[in-house]
Order: sequence, then C-alpha cells, then structure tokens
Amino acid sequence: MEHQTLIVIGNGMVGHHFLEQFCQSPASEHYQLVVFGEEKQLAYDRVHLSEYFGGSTHADLAMATAEWYDAQGIELHLNEPVTSIDRENQIVTTPKGHYLYHQLVLATGSYPFVPPIAGNDQDGCFVYRTLADLDAIRASAAQARSGVVVGGGLLGLEAANALKSLGLQAHVVEFAPRLMPVQLDDQGGGLLRQKIEDLGVQVHTEKATTEISPGAEARLRMNFADDSHLDTDLIVFSAGIRPQDTLARACGLEVGERGGIVVNNQCTTSDPAIHAIGECALWNHRIFGLVAPGYTMARTLVAALNQDQDAAFTGADMSTKLKLLGVDVGSIGDAHAQIPGARNIRFHDEQSGHYRRMVLSQDGKKLLGAILVGDNGPYDTLLQYVLNGIELPDNPESLILPESEGGAPALGADALPDTASICSCHNVTKGDICCAIDAGCTDVGSVKTETRASTGCGGCSALLKKVVDSELEKRGVEVCTDLCEHFPYTRQELFHLVKVNGIRTFQNLISQYGKGQGCDICKPTVGSILASCWNEHVLATDHVPLQDTNDTFMANMQKNGTYSIVPRIPGGEITPDKLIVLGEVAKQYNLYTKITGGQRVDLFGATLSELPEIWEKLIAAGFETGHAYGKSLRTVKSCVGSTWCRYGVQDSVGMAIMLENRYKGLRAPHKVKMAVSGCTRECAEAQSKDFGVIATDKGWNLYVCGNGGMRPRHADLFATDLSDDELIRTIDRVVMFYVRTADRLQRTSVWLENLEGGLDYLKQVVLDDSLGIGEELEQHMAELVSTYRCEWKAAVEDPEKRKRFREFVNAPAQKDPVQQWTFERGQRRPVLEVVAS
Repeated sequence: MEHQTLIVIGNGMVGHHFLEQFCQSPASEHYQLVVFGEEKQLAYDRVHLSEYFGGSTHADLAMATAEWYDAQGIELHLNEPVTSIDRENQIVTTPKGHYLYHQLVLATGSYPFVPPIAGNDQDGCFVYRTLADLDAIRASAAQARSGVVVGGGLLGLEAANALKSLGLQAHVVEFAPRLMPVQLDDQGGGLLRQKIEDLGVQVHTEKATTEISPGAEARLRMNFADDSHLDTDLIVFSAGIRPQDTLARACGLEVGERGGIVVNNQCTTSDPAIHAIGECALWNHRIFGLVAPGYTMARTLVAALNQDQDAAFTGADMSTKLKLLGVDVGSIGDAHAQIPGARNIRFHDEQSGHYRRMVLSQDGKKLLGAILVGDNGPYDTLLQYVLNGIELPDNPESLILPESEGGAPALGADALPDTASICSCHNVTKGDICCAIDAGCTDVGSVKTETRASTGCGGCSALLKKVVDSELEKRGVEVCTDLCEHFPYTRQELFHLVKVNGIRTFQNLISQYGKGQGCDICKPTVGSILASCWNEHVLATDHVPLQDTNDTFMANMQKNGTYSIVPRIPGGEITPDKLIVLGEVAKQYNLYTKITGGQRVDLFGATLSELPEIWEKLIAAGFETGHAYGKSLRTVKSCVGSTWCRYGVQDSVGMAIMLENRYKGLRAPHKVKMAVSGCTRECAEAQSKDFGVIATDKGWNLYVCGNGGMRPRHADLFATDLSDDELIRTIDRVVMFYVRTADRLQRTSVWLENLEGGLDYLKQVVLDDSLGIGEELEQHMAELVSTYRCEWKAAVEDPEKRKRFREFVNAPAQKDPVQQWTFERGQRRPVLEVVAS
C-alpha cells in the first residue's frame, strides 16, 4: 500500500507530542510524516524556558534529537515556515517549495500579544517566547540596570524572574487591579504582590501604558494614562497570547470571532483533511493556554486518525501549581466561585504569608475550586478532591488549616481511586501507575519512563512519588531512597562520591553520576555537600545556582522583603567598641535591633543594596559573618563561667569562643547550635543544643543531638570528664560523622533517632573508632578549619560578587521607620473566614 503524507506545521511541544504518539500508533505504518518548524532549533521545552538564563542550553531543553526523527522516518524541515495552504489541491507552500498532503495538522501555537502602544517597536522592546527572544533580552540586559515586564500573569512573572536573574531591577506593569487576575482573587493577588515586592520586584497595577518614548534617566520611558511614568532600560511584553491562526484565515478555515481555529471534539477543523491542536485551536469557544490540554488534544487526534470512534476532546483541567519568583501559587477548578450557590472558606495567615481559599458546592459536600498563595502544601490533596469528586469531610476547613491549628493530614495515596488523574500533561491515572508497577517498575524513575508521568510540567512529581511509594510498599517492595530523580543515590552516597573523587562542581557530579539538569531538591543538597567538603565560596560562579534565597544573598530574608544582618559574636563576648559600632550602623541605616537567644545582636531591615555597605563597616570594626543564613554552625552560647560566677568550675566563655571560632562557617545538612555551661547549674541550657558542653571539676561532659526546635529533644550524655583536647577531638569526630551520613535537611536529633544502633553505635564509631575512620574525620575537620574565610569579607572585596547587590533603580530614598514595622508585626494574625458567595 502506498504511503500517504501527513504534514505537521509546527515543531513546538504539542506538535512534538503528537509525533511521539502517532509514531507509536498503527496508523504510522500508512503515513509518511513531514514536519515544518519555523525556528531553527528542534522542539524544546518552553515550560522551563527561564532555565535558559540559568545556564541550560537548547540541548538541555530539547525534547528529542535529530537522530530520533531519523529513526522514526520523519522528514524534518527546520527554519522553513509554511507561507500558504492550498486546500483544494492539498498543497502547502514554503520559501523552499511545494508539498502535497493527504492529512494536515496545524500545531502553530500562539504568538505574544503586544499592546498597540506608540513606540512599542523601538530598540529595547522584546517579547518572551523563543530562545532567540531570550538571547536578545540577555544581550540587551548586559548594558542595562532595570527592566519592565508588561503583564502580571503567569508568563509575565516568569519573565520578571528572568530579568531579576540577569541582575536587573525588575518591574511588573499590569493593567488589571491585581496580579494573575485569571487565577487569583483580590486577597490572593494582594498577597502575591506583597511577596513579590518583598523580593525586590516592583509591581505597578492598574496602569495603562499610552506611549513608550526615550527616557531621561534610562533608555526608555513608559508613559501611563494617569500621567505618571517609569524609566527603564528594556521592556518585555508578556501581556498574554493570541492563537497563531494566520494560515488558517488565509486558506478560508473557520476561525473564532476573537481568533483561534475552530475544531470539533476530534480536533478536526471545518476541512475534514485539516486538524488543529494546542494553543491555535478553538474548542467550544475556548483557547487552552497550558501544555497539558494541548497534549490531550494531540492524543485525541492520534486516536481519531487511528479510527477510534470513541476519541473525543471534552475539555481539560486548567489547574496550575507554580513557583513564581520563589513564591508558591496554586489555582484549582472554579477558583472564583462562578458556579451558582458556591460557598467559600478562607484561611489568611498574615504572619506566615499564607492564603488559602476553598470553593465548596452549596451543600458543602464537594470541592469546586481552590486558591493557594505562599504554600502549595495542600495543592495535591485539594486537586484530587476536585478531579475525583471525593466527598469532603465534616470539617472541610481542616484541609487548609495548618496541622497545628487542627488541619488534616494530606490525602493518602490509598484514598485515591484508580481513575484519579496523577499527571494531567500525559493523562496518567493512578491505575496506569499501578499497571506499570505490576509490569516490573520498581522506582519513580522507571514509572516515569513507562508512563511519562511528571515529564511535562513536573507539577505532579510529589504526588507521583507518594503513589509509587505506597503501591511498592503494598507489594512488599523496598521503597527507593534516591535523593531525587536526577541522582540514584542517597545524600550520604553523594557525599562519598564528591569527597573520594574530588568533585568540585554540580555539573561534574551530575554528568558523571546523575542525569538531567537537577531540581530544587538535589541542587541545594549538592551545594551543601560541596561546601562541607571543599569550603569554597557560596557565590563562586559554579555554586551560585545551587543556593536558596538566603545563601544567594548571604542574609536571611524577612517577611517585609528586607534582610537581617547577624555578625558573629563568639561565646556572646563583645567589646564596648564593637557594641558602639553596632549601634552606629543600626542608627545610620534605620535598623531594628534584637538581642537573640544565641547571645548576639541581630540587625533587621536592610535593603539588598545596603548589605555590602553595612558589612564593610562591620568588617572594618572586626566583625565576621554569623552565618545565620546558612545550614551551618549558628552560635555557641555560654554563661560567664569561672571568670565571674562563684559557682563556675571551668572557663565556659573561653571554651565557647574556642568552639565557635573552630566550627564557624562549617556547612552541614542542617543548622547546628552549641552551648557551654560553666557548671551543672546549666545557665547556658547546653542540654537543649545539638552539642552541649557542661563543666565538671575534672573537665567537660559532652552532650549530643539535642534540639530546642519544633521537635524538642533532650541531648544525650556522650562522654564525661574530657580534657580540652579530648573534647575538641570528640566533637570533631561527631560533627564530621553527622555531616557525612545525615540525610538532607536532617537535624542532629533526627539523625541520631534514625541511626541504626543509636547512641551506642555512635559511641562505638567515635570513642572506640570501630570503623577505623577517626583520624580521617579529624583530618577532614582540620582541612575545613584551615580554609575558613569570612564569606561577607570575600564578597565585598570582589566587584563581581558585589554586582548581585547593586543599587536598585527608582528605589525609595527612605525606608519606613522601625516603629511602623513593630506595629505591623503586632497586628498580624491568622484569620479564618467562612462566607457565602
């Protein structure tokens, strides 16, 4: 039988997904596939487009290789746009020739909407859609200080994050009264705005741009309808998308009044030989701007071309779970309560910055929609209630309340029916996952390979792991302990690989022992491991992309968007001159000051650009960074000991200073706190610390693995009557054994509880050297001690590192006074509101 020709116009994510599905179907034997792509690159992942600014290349984002197309027998034409369609003769034309088709698929996607503003086409104006667009933005940003994104929706906030990652002062200009107006309500949009502004991105809502002209203080000026203006060096338009239906209009296909190629339930247009899928297609008067519905359309069309009479596209779930500029945002189902009779339950915790809204049916039995800002923890549970019509509990508010206030635990995997949708991108149900496990899959990675779950947007990865782990446990299979999908190793195993093989960068580690580009789990974990092994600066070029927000700016971000300054004060001992400097700096920069429980002074309220200036003054006065921002040693608390106290039997202050200076800067799986008490009266509360030292008349008693945090644990007595040298050597060994063997983000208390053999085993390893690694642990600690340097001193002396903190454009000259912050802090409290629409 002679092959017919099936032409696909468009080589984006949806078009490529169609090719993948079609090549696996019986109909592929009867067709020659021909693909035309307007861009010069192979299909790539636009969902993760912003990672291109973080070091990813086209090869990293590519959805296939040229070899794959060859292996499938696909005739590929890149950088060859189709210019016209002759429906009568079934011919498509490009600048390079004419091509006959029997079936034609339009997967032309969409184009960025650029508002009709005078001056929108001059140098410095861009859109945010393709790799070529991002290359142009990056080139322009190299000569810029500020950038504006026009549009406060999903893509706009992604673009703002990209500008911020390029070191620009970023602004977002939105015509609507709130950010993300399609997904969020007023309260959710307001909280998102607050959080984004706290991160240094200035938001301007209810702004209509009338003209773009040359700027006075920057390259361009945006003039607004309210007679205000904003100067900026570049502008990125991300004000929405429009369906790319030009070819369809030109050849007479039916299109919608506001654009979009009209398709039926089988994704066929008004011409039975032409089909449309993805963002260019208009189904039931709707355009779907997410990748998951496009994938569903692609699968539906493949089924229809294979003569499946039941194939039908019936709409798609538009729920979204995102992390925008580091802020969790979730929107599920009927988030705006548009269904008649809908009722609402809202939880708004202004202290922690969490907003959660549930939309319930009139009888209160079904969940119709939800909004989450600040914490997407309940997202997976709420989504399953909506998608599967699961009846709500008698106290539905428990689904959005914190557990400390009566919140219910997350919906277990066992509670989900087999029909529950786990991955909407690839239409994978819980039943599909169970079948994959029954067929031999034994971990998340193999389930993903078999079902393709979580290989689209990745938003279902946490839920997928829950389901896989639950089903494996039911079958008596040991659950995988891999750090994440990118590394088939535990944190302990990765530590040994790094140390033994002398690996000093994340890229070297993942290229040798992992796969992909990494994630929010493995990147900071590896960053911590590298710091624990080699003690290189966290802002070194290879290490910056691995850090979280606090480590990135070497300061703890506070809820109002400012940063805290925490200089080290070893043992709590400080000179009058240094106290005076702290007061002078706090007064000069209008900082709130607080004596901490760890016996040092915190200075709150510094802007990002002020951090280097403040640290220069503190370093000149003899201060060092206190590493309050890192997973490292925080403080060594002490009483006054035998120097002043009539009960003291040892110099607790001197020992505390010695310990703090020895272990300062040490990176660990989690923060570490120590204390030294000069006698058994325990004024330094040493037995609530990770490492507590209590003086005796014969030396020092050492307590280990205490915790005064959310899970208080009394420290265990580990060794008694140690000399100074014995104490140091013992702590060296315990600390390094913890650093090498603990799991990610595991406090010493939890580490000891999970350590096989517990305290007795730890004593054997450290005191008896049962593993023969005692000297090695000591040597490793000695290397870290010898390579210590103040991270802030290194940063302020390096012009390249200082660029991360450079002055904002149009930043306010004055901050709010300290009294205002104090008042706000006292006013903020959680609010639970139940209302009827």
